[in-house]
Formats: sequence, C-alpha cells, structure tokens
Amino acid sequence: MTTHTPTADALNKELQALPAQHIELVNESMKHAGYFDGKESHFKLTIVSDAFEGKRLVARHQLVYNLANPLLTSQGGQIHALAIHAYTPTEWQGQSPDSPLCAGRNKS
Repeated sequence: MTTHTPTADALNKELQALPAQHIELVNESMKHAGYFDGKESHFKLTIVSDAFEGKRLVARHQLVYNLANPLLTSQGGQIHALAIHAYTPTEWQGQSPDSPLCAGRNKS
C-alpha cells in the first residue's frame, strides 16, 4: 500500500515505542515558507504518556527526539521542525498549544 504521508507514518511508527495514551501528529508544513503540496517537514506533536512521569520538559523532549532522530533533517530525514507538547495523563486536559511562527514567514 502506497501512502501519501510517508514521513508522518514513519514518525508515528517510531513513537509507538512510548506507551502513550494519546498521540496527535499534525503536519504544519503548509504554514511555512517553501511549502509545496505533499511536503512533510514541520510537525506539531501532542503526546500523553506515563513515561513522562517525574521527568522535566527537557527529558521528555529527549525521549521523543531519540525516537524521531533518524527522521530529522540533521540525520538525512525530512523533518525540519518538530514542536513537542509532552504531558503525563494527569497534566493533560485536552490541550494542544499553537506552534510558534517559523521565522515570521507563516502563510495564512
């Protein structure tokens, strides 16, 4: 089966290593400069997991980045930006904050 979202699919597969109660991955590439149809370079991730319990924000992000590492442009992958919102189940109230602007070039 051919997919139209190979990068998102690959990232979702890597994230399965964390026991998550909720994962929401949004491709935000169309909001950034240089976008073309089908581009997968900017993502927002909201993830809720018991694995984050007792960990500071930096440690939570490190867990996610360790899984995403092969998909990042620095490692030859397609992901240029990954906004991570990592919560424990008790912290998460359904929120998914907006991602920051990308060098002020966001498209409407």
